Order: sequence, then C-alpha cells, then structure tokens
Amino acid sequence: MAGSATEGSERQVARTKGSPISVRDRAIIGGLLRDIRRAAGYRSVESAAATKGCPASRQTIYAYERGGLVPSLPQFLELVEFFVLKAPMPDAPGAKAGVDLRAHGVAAVTWALTLPAYHVTHAADLVARMQPDKGKP
Repeated sequence: MAGSATEGSERQVARTKGSPISVRDRAIIGGLLRDIRRAAGYRSVESAAATKGCPASRQTIYAYERGGLVPSLPQFLELVEFFVLKAPMPDAPGAKAGVDLRAHGVAAVTWALTLPAYHVTHAADLVARMQPDKGKP
C-alpha cells in the first residue's frame, strides 16, 4: 500500500520549510564564528579554510560570517570544535590561550543555543510543558 510503513522501515515525517532566520540571529551567529576563528589565531578566513581538517570551504565560512548563510547547528558545532579543539593556533598574534579559547567556545555555543534560529529553547519549553504536574497522577 502506498505511503504505509513496511516491516523494518521507518515512517518519516514530512519536511516543511523552516521559519526564516532573523537578520539579528544571522549577524550573531556569523559574529560568533568570526570571533572564535580570530580567537583561535586565524586572522583570515583563507588561512582557516586552508588548514587540514577544516570542515568548511573559504566561501562557506565567509557566507556564514557575513550572515548570507546560516550553518545548521551541527555545522556550527563542527566549526567551533575545529577552531577550539582541533586546530587552534596558540602562538599566532591575537590568539587566546587554551583555557581562554575553550571558555570562549563554551560561551559561543551556549549563546547560539539560546537563539531562535536553532530552536533549542522551543525544545526545552516543550519538555517543560510535558513534565507531569507534581501531586497529580
């Protein structure tokens, strides 16, 4: 039967176009990535993108930092992890020391998770609303 789930398969939820991401959120996400890149010691997008293991191209990083594109949450996390844990340049001019860079990364991820663009706050709100009321079965 068309559209029915067969044994061993999973039924998928229809995808809908997500809500538009605000200009403010685009600017914040781009700024967070730019700040982390610079704090990691990369003065230019070119030098970051040319580093082995960089998870995005030069054009993509530029687009993210300028707010033309917004990375998915996994893409955002992958870039932060790259700059903070995988390829920081601690001896570069302007680079933050390891502990400071890690704190900067934690702050960036924490802030990003509060933005409407990533819907994490909506998920937390839903979880809170689904919690059983105390004293009621």
